[in-house]
Formats: sequence, structure tokens, C-alpha cells
Amino acid sequence: MVESKRRAWLFRAAQYLLGALTLAWVLGQVEWERTVSLFASISIETTVALVAVSGVGLLVALAMWHVLLDRIEDTRFRAAIDTGLIVLFVNHLLPSRLSGRAVAPFVVHHRTGMAYPGAVGVSGVHTGLYAILYGLVAFLGLVLSVGQLPLGLAIVLVLSTALYAAAGTAVLLAGINLSAVERIAGGIERIARRVPVVGDRLAALAQKLPEFSAASAATFRTLLRDPVAIVSYTAGFVVAQLIVPGLRVWLIFESLGVSLEPALFLPLYLVMAYSVTLLPLTPGGVGVTEATATAVFIALGVPSTAIVTAIFVDRLLGSYLPALVGWYPSLKMDLSKLVESPSQE
Repeated sequence: MVESKRRAWLFRAAQYLLGALTLAWVLGQVEWERTVSLFASISIETTVALVAVSGVGLLVALAMWHVLLDRIEDTRFRAAIDTGLIVLFVNHLLPSRLSGRAVAPFVVHHRTGMAYPGAVGVSGVHTGLYAILYGLVAFLGLVLSVGQLPLGLAIVLVLSTALYAAAGTAVLLAGINLSAVERIAGGIERIARRVPVVGDRLAALAQKLPEFSAASAATFRTLLRDPVAIVSYTAGFVVAQLIVPGLRVWLIFESLGVSLEPALFLPLYLVMAYSVTLLPLTPGGVGVTEATATAVFIALGVPSTAIVTAIFVDRLLGSYLPALVGWYPSLKMDLSKLVESPSQE
């Protein structure tokens, strides 16, 4: 008992240390002097509009979590906010957007109290739907830009777009068929028992797999057959990932006297250009995303000075600052529960 408390305390201390280090890392990704100078060069009206639009976009993005969670169990919007912000934060610590979504079930369970099978189901549906929608929109952007992009850049974007579509499809299909895990659970349990130190705990988890996977698959099916959940989630995606970023960049273009015709294609081009965030190149896609997006819009005829400013502000308001906000709720995660023995559960 004493040893368990000691391990829990050490994990908690390490958690706060890691939290401080990760906060410092995220803060270091923002060029604060450049940020101040850029906003100083933009009119007050435009700045207010940018902040207001970004606030709406963030709330809608977090509501996408609430839509799915609340269809399974009554969930406070605050819990959904914490879940979404923490996932955003983790997305900027590890390469590829799939990183944050891999820990989403633990975050959902901790912040909402939902059982792990349900948390896995909700997180999987969120990941799968997001990836499929993102891949579809990015593909439309590619179609609209055919013949305008350099071959090398087009190949990278085709790869990242295909990866989104494949990942989303794979997640949803795997989730629906999770009950197949029952056939291999016994073998997993026998192998797990041979692992030193943690073998008993791993075996105990393996014993729970059939019941766990069946419950998760049921959650997948419930959500995917729920038209309210699907339509609401898709509407949220359109607002958070298309309308809001498109408005942000359009406002900056207008303030700089730059235009892209037709303006309605702007959100599609942005999604296409940002699709490289799924490729495991840098944490959160930092640097690579901005460089790729800049190259895309220069190829589309936008002056380099204007697009560099627009992309920087859009990523700052739509990605980096929300991730920074997610640092605080991430400190509330009790990682010590991961080291409890099966008898303590």
C-alpha cells in the first residue's frame, strides 16, 4: 500500500514536471515578437473579427466532442471542452494528429467518467469521421488545384490526403468489428502472463477484452446509426474546419489588399494544404505545415508576403493557442491510475 502511494506520488510529480516542460516547448513554438508586430499592422476591427471568429471556431470544434459523448451518456459541456483541449495539446507534442487521438479514450474516461469501452467507441468514431471528412475535403481541394501545383508538392498532398481517408475508414471498420477480438483474447492472455513484473496485470486486461471489445463495438454502431450525431458532427466540422479558417485567412487577405479567386475555394485549399499534419514529420506538424501551405498558395498565385502572414496568424489562432490552453486541463489527468494493480481496480 505504501509502495503504491509512493509510486502514485512520483508519477504525479513527474506529471507536473512534464507539464512544465511541454508548456515551455509549446510556448517556444510561437514567435511572440512577430505575432505582436503582425497584429499591430492589422486594423483593430480586423483583429477583433479574427479573435471573435476564432473563438466561435474553437467552441464548435469542442462541441463536436460533446455531440458524440452526449449521445452515449449525459455529458457536461465542460467535460467535453477539457477532453477536446487536452487532445489538441497532445497533438502538438508528438508527430501526427493521430498521436493525440490515440490517448483520447483515457482522456474521455478521466474527464467524463465514461467507462473505457464507451470511451474507446466515442474516440474512435470521432477520429474516423474527422479523418474521412478531412480527406474528402482535401481531395476536393486537390481536384480544384489540378495543374497549378508543382509535381513534388502535389504528390505529398495526394499521399497525406489518401492517408486521411485510409485512416478514417480503417478506424471505423475496425471499431465495428471489435468483437472479433474475442477469438484471440485467450492467446493474448497466455502470452501476457509470461511478461516479467506486469504480466499479471496484462493478463487481467486480456481477460476483459471480449466484454470490452463487444461494448466498444456497440458504441461504434450506435453512433454511426444515429443521424443526429452524424449530421451534427458533420455540421460542426464544416464550421470549425472550413468556414472559420477560411474567414480568418480571407480577413487577413482583405486587410492586406490581396484576393484569391474564387474566394469560395479558399477553405478547400486550406484543408488540402494543412493535410500534411497527419504525416509523422514534426510534433504537431510545426514548420512543415506552414511551409507546405505557403508553397501551395504561392503556386495558386498569392504573393508570398501575404500568405506567410495569413498562414502564421491562422495557425496561431486556430491551432497553437488552443493547444496552449489545453495544457492546463492536461495537468488534471491522474496518470498514477495507470500503475495501480488489478486488485486496486
